[in-house]
Amino acid sequence: MTKALYAKAGGFLALILSVLLYVQAAQAASRDSVEAFLKVTGFDVAIDSIALSAESAPAMLGFEGDEFGAEWTRLADLVFSEEIMRERAISILQETLDEDMLAHAAGFYATDLGMRLVEAENLSHFADDEVKQEEGEALVDELMAEDSVRIDAFERMSHAIDPNDIGPKAFQEVQIRFILAAAYAGLIQLRTDEAGLRAALAADYETLREMMNRSALAANAWTYRDFTDEEVLTYAEALEDPDMATVYELMNAVHYEIMLNRFEALALQLGQVGPAEEL
Repeated sequence: MTKALYAKAGGFLALILSVLLYVQAAQAASRDSVEAFLKVTGFDVAIDSIALSAESAPAMLGFEGDEFGAEWTRLADLVFSEEIMRERAISILQETLDEDMLAHAAGFYATDLGMRLVEAENLSHFADDEVKQEEGEALVDELMAEDSVRIDAFERMSHAIDPNDIGPKAFQEVQIRFILAAAYAGLIQLRTDEAGLRAALAADYETLREMMNRSALAANAWTYRDFTDEEVLTYAEALEDPDMATVYELMNAVHYEIMLNRFEALALQLGQVGPAEEL
């Protein structure tokens, strides 16, 4: 992995990915170890689920999905190939995760509780978003009415896996880079420059942040609905461990790097089949 790869990320996402250069593995993990890590933690399924984000791609550009016809499905499947995304994740994690960090995270997720959590999370990644959100919000209302300790545990979990609130900023960076790539490919025509685009999205940052936090709380309530309060609290404590925090920092960076890379690739592909419109 070279610094040139990360330099292509640009903007805020480059700062996120700098952690991948800063945290150099003391004892680089083997490919077999990383592949086993992905499976036992469920991160392999989380990477695969990035493909679902392609459904929002046309809307980001002001299009309807069916405007690209049959080519849309073909290109989305091609660009968001599980093989491509997993290979990219493995390549980065091999250079940034050492055997000790792998063993720590895998050790927790290999327990009975850990395996049940991964099973629930894997199912959640591909559950119907509307159903999950609606039922999750109803569960949150019930838990709040009961003053349940689960609400605090869910908030601790969310903070533990993203203590610096990287998610909303990274998602906006993906949007920006996708739109710029689409303009470069001739798919759309921008009525502003990059600075103007960033300013426009920055104005919506707090709204996006609040929406993502509410969505995460509802998703947690739905995903872990069959676990006991004690189990949820145990999970929160496990995620707050410094070694686990480092692992998740890296996994978050990998997740958004792959998303950005694939969205830019999608824009270039769509530029060959779609109409040019103003945005």
